[in-house]
Amino acid sequence: MKAPFKFKTRMLTTVLSSALVSSALLLAPAAKAAESVEVLHWWTSGGEGAALGVLKKDLEAKGVTWKDMPVAGGAGDAAMTVLRGRVTAGNPPTSAQLLGFDLRDWQKQGVLANLNDIAAKEGWDKVIPKALQEFSKYEGNWTAVPVNVHTTNWVWINKAALDKAGGKVPTDWNGFVAMLEAFKKNGITPFAQGGQNWQEATVFEAIVLSLGTDFYKSAMIDQDPKALNSAKMVTAFDRLRVLRGYTDANFSNRDWNLATAMVIKGEAGAQMMGDWAKGEFLRANMVPGKDFVCIRFPGTQGAVTFNADQFAMFKVGDSMRNAQNLMAIAVEDPKFQSAFNVVKGSVPARTDVSDKDFDDCGKKGMKDLAEASKKGKMFGSMAHGYAAPAAVKGAVFDVVDRFFNSKDMKSSDAAAELAKAVAAAKS
Repeated sequence: MKAPFKFKTRMLTTVLSSALVSSALLLAPAAKAAESVEVLHWWTSGGEGAALGVLKKDLEAKGVTWKDMPVAGGAGDAAMTVLRGRVTAGNPPTSAQLLGFDLRDWQKQGVLANLNDIAAKEGWDKVIPKALQEFSKYEGNWTAVPVNVHTTNWVWINKAALDKAGGKVPTDWNGFVAMLEAFKKNGITPFAQGGQNWQEATVFEAIVLSLGTDFYKSAMIDQDPKALNSAKMVTAFDRLRVLRGYTDANFSNRDWNLATAMVIKGEAGAQMMGDWAKGEFLRANMVPGKDFVCIRFPGTQGAVTFNADQFAMFKVGDSMRNAQNLMAIAVEDPKFQSAFNVVKGSVPARTDVSDKDFDDCGKKGMKDLAEASKKGKMFGSMAHGYAAPAAVKGAVFDVVDRFFNSKDMKSSDAAAELAKAVAAAKS
């Protein structure tokens, strides 16, 4: 029987309070002087907040007060606006949650702290995947600490709805559409979706990946004009239009976690969303395999699109640096990495963390990530800032959003506009 979520969180916190004693001792004199860390982030859903609470309580146990600065908005755009204002005013937070190319932009501005001494003591180079280090470091210097790895090409299915629809887990596009059609016949919304551009792009990039890993790399990573305006891209838009037809009439501006809630309640059959959605299922005391099913979007098994939440450390005064160092150490502690990601729904950013405390979806996520990394099929997510700079991402968002919300835009026109928009963004 699954333990209640609050009880599970208390257990995790108890484990963490003793897990980092050795790291705390390394900076014991500094810990006495440390007062607080102010952290800007956009983890505002229930599951995200519970996961963040694991880190807050751990730091509080070490005498570091957490000053929360949440800015709602699933893709972090609103948070970036607030952060720019703070840094421009000469008053940066201690740390901020950043993704991929947004992190790179701040690194180029020279406003982030150097964490090399701590990284060397803690051995981060040996345990954090190179794909993440490409963003955690700038010009060879550690400036940020990855707290997790999210993969985005997931489908979350209500188990009762699936059983009523025949119980067959889809393995290809036709099977996926057949499942959605069965949901529709059974009187529930087949496809839970939020009408926000980053959510639409999350669905779109999974469709692109399903049409081939080489195609995804050419189109989303390399932004090859020929791939962007190709017959396969037309097929991708065709399939996006099909999925749009299985959404409900009230999808506009719906937050992602509200779409997840539709699946949890059985009001909808399935949702495509990154593995942070799993935290919402767990918070509702649902069990993988029993209450919900997690699969890779049909056609993408063996490959993953990823993003990783990283805490960038800004240059702060000496009085705040010790607390900042303690936070960096805490984030990368293996026991914290396990405890946090068990709750968050993601997988650890370290390769040396055991999967023993993870549920079936978590174990699958860790296995899939390892397989994809080994085979060279681990790709940065376009929708979540790890495939291209913000200007290119914005261009993709614009075209996908206009297509998703149109009734008569042709797929061929969308593909042509996508290539044109990306070229303009890169110029």
